[in-house]
Amino acid sequence: MSEAGDNFHDAEDAYQMTARTKLKRYAKRAVYDREAVHAILDEAFLCHVAYVHEGQPYAMPMAYGRVGDKVYMHGSITNRMLKSMKGGVNVCLTVTIVDGLVLARSGFHHDINTRSVMALGQACIVSDAEEKSMALDAIIDHAIPGRAADLGERQPTKSELNATAVLALQLDEVSAKVRVGSRTEDEERDISLPIWAGVLPLQQNVASVAIPDPDMPHGTPTPSYVSAYSRNGAHEWGGPRRVTQT
Repeated sequence: MSEAGDNFHDAEDAYQMTARTKLKRYAKRAVYDREAVHAILDEAFLCHVAYVHEGQPYAMPMAYGRVGDKVYMHGSITNRMLKSMKGGVNVCLTVTIVDGLVLARSGFHHDINTRSVMALGQACIVSDAEEKSMALDAIIDHAIPGRAADLGERQPTKSELNATAVLALQLDEVSAKVRVGSRTEDEERDISLPIWAGVLPLQQNVASVAIPDPDMPHGTPTPSYVSAYSRNGAHEWGGPRRVTQT
């Protein structure tokens, strides 16, 4: 029956709440604590980047990586958004992790336990070669931690780098929203109904043992980041710190 806000306390190291990031509905689920926001960003796989181009809104799934208070995304230079943003473009970046399905005794009270982040700002193309290389490594390591170091013998070619654009979004205007727990208090009158209710926990799991490329040289070892791959942080989620909304 708990909600995300039940265990929060004020956080000193937090993102500044703005009129655009202040939650108006389910405000007690709001999270602005920097460490908690970073933890969600680091666990999620893909981000969705929404922007407006020539009056038409678009939302694109993109691979990304976080370095400090900056998120890097990459894509092809032929991408519509990337071609149109030489001087930067206003975007809304979101990520979502689903931790469980909340089954209530009425359809109205069903819910989903999620952790999500929304970041607003201007995304700009990274032109500095050193920063671009660092960002690409961060994007690889975001998906598979430790992988970038193993690719040291195979650096990107000039043509590969020229075909790839990297975007940077500074994390200044950011909020997270977290729901944990089971049913809501509004369902008390339905408790006596003979209908199963509760939470079905969900995790991101590896579907099977890693399948090696048949053309690998014989004896190539399987790195630990493959054999022991895991991307689940929900079991460690004890409730982030929150800046109280007023």
